[in-house]
Amino acid sequence: MYNKICSQDVSYLKSIISPERVLCGSEIPEDYSHDELGGISSAPDVLIRVLSTEEISAVMKYSNENKIPVVVRGSGTGLVGASVAIQGGIMMETTAMNKILELDEENLTVTVQPGVLLMELAEYTQNHDFLYPPDPGEKSATIGGNISTNAGGMRAVKYGVTRDYVRGLTIVLPDGSIQKLGGKIVKNSTGYNLMQLIIGSEGTLGIITEAILKLLPLPKISESLLVPFDSFDKCIRAVPNIIRSKTSLTAIEFFERETILFAEEYLGKKFPDTKSPAYLLLTVDGNTMENVESEMTHVAKLCMDLGASDAYIVDTDERKESVWKARGAFLEAIKASTTEMDECDVVVPRNKIADFIEYTHKLAREHNIRIPSFGHAGDGNLHIYICRDNLSDSEWKKQLNIIFDKMYSHANTLSGMVSGEHGIGFAKKEYMLETLGEKQVSLMRGIKGVFDPNNILNPGKLF
Repeated sequence: MYNKICSQDVSYLKSIISPERVLCGSEIPEDYSHDELGGISSAPDVLIRVLSTEEISAVMKYSNENKIPVVVRGSGTGLVGASVAIQGGIMMETTAMNKILELDEENLTVTVQPGVLLMELAEYTQNHDFLYPPDPGEKSATIGGNISTNAGGMRAVKYGVTRDYVRGLTIVLPDGSIQKLGGKIVKNSTGYNLMQLIIGSEGTLGIITEAILKLLPLPKISESLLVPFDSFDKCIRAVPNIIRSKTSLTAIEFFERETILFAEEYLGKKFPDTKSPAYLLLTVDGNTMENVESEMTHVAKLCMDLGASDAYIVDTDERKESVWKARGAFLEAIKASTTEMDECDVVVPRNKIADFIEYTHKLAREHNIRIPSFGHAGDGNLHIYICRDNLSDSEWKKQLNIIFDKMYSHANTLSGMVSGEHGIGFAKKEYMLETLGEKQVSLMRGIKGVFDPNNILNPGKLF
């Protein structure tokens, strides 16, 4: 179906891209054969470190004409193999396209290239008294990757997800043509919204080369509460009541004691409290201390009424650093605690979180395997990790398949979905088919066929 890259192809690519930015075969570092989780591995034949929309356009035009598969990669922080070159071919890395191009204070937008890191954008906007609300845990991810997966994060409960903050995109289509979608306009009813199709498409429809993002005025005050519970059941069942109280929380995170201990060991730093089995981390922001303190007092009292053993204000710099550094390190800490792991990134209705997490505890006991978890309780997005520990290769694969089948099946019974924010990539496509059904997936295939009739852009992903 695809043509294998030959010396003539490499020579042409080096004629349109500076040769030192075109790497072949053994010149390509091993890291480019997998993403952060590492469970899916396949190396590209050629790695091109692109610098501009025009370079990407030229590469795509040639690839399309010669039926060479192409995958685009940012920081490689994905967890489902979406940026892995499973068909070989060309990989284009966009991390050097990392400029913040414009801050438009009149239209409350910032225009960026796809290689800008989330933490760089957050710092830049805050320094100018603005907030870019999407806040995924992986701060070293690129904005292009965030848009491609419709990343969510901790502030989604109040502010929404990446999709809600994309106003315009410049993309390169598989045939090399350059298109501008959306813009600085606030609303638009001009035909089908093609921009929204690109968001969350995991690099299968077009390559993002520029993004116009919506900003908000930066809240002047942000405070957090660390709320311990003497049982996991009390902790997670408090969440629907907190949401029902209409308290304007920015984040509602949950985690268990085991996960905190992993983070302590990984970071070499103590967490403020590790005595309780389960915790909620709640955040309130606003423009006056009076309003924030009123909300904090209200939610602290509510949590105590719902069975919390205490409610600690995360107010000192030392406490803020220890709490938020630990929360940001949960994934890496769990990964460091085992020989190998895989993740279930389901999303369920918020009043079904307790049901699903209790089900994972049941699976852990039945299969005698560790399944730690944490997640965004405010929007029902759960991060469940199956740990290999000392299992043999054959037993690990067998157990992993059985547990994933059971977890995703249970998520379906709770009206959940396969992924809340990490995407489908290569690893989860069979579960997406089971969840959505053949009709919906066939519609997606039809959309893919219109954008990419030769199926050269990130082939083999999603379906």
